[in-house]
Amino acid sequence: QVQLVESGGGLVQAGGSLKLSCAASGGTFRNYKMGWFRQAPGKEREFVAAVRRNSDNTWYANSVKGRFTISRNNARNTVYLQMNSLKPEDTAVYYCAAGSDYRLDYDYWGQGTQVTVSA
Repeated sequence: QVQLVESGGGLVQAGGSLKLSCAASGGTFRNYKMGWFRQAPGKEREFVAAVRRNSDNTWYANSVKGRFTISRNNARNTVYLQMNSLKPEDTAVYYCAAGSDYRLDYDYWGQGTQVTVSA
């Protein structure tokens, strides 16, 4: 069983930056692909970014491509989401998730961290 704990959320002005972290425990972190998702009030949860277990491939939603960067440190059991040029529409609860490299779905989810971008 993998436990995921996100941190780094907060309030930032439009155009600013935040870096989210997600610390994993209880499993072999390097065996999992890691993803970031977000859910804004009244909206469905949506994919943001993902990274394969050995960092050889990353994927991004079109809405964040060029502004967000996902990375991981397998020695620290942590995945990061660097968010630059933030926009008010990036406001959401951000969740990290862990899953198998060989499937599209995710098995484990964190509790989320709030990101609020003011205009």
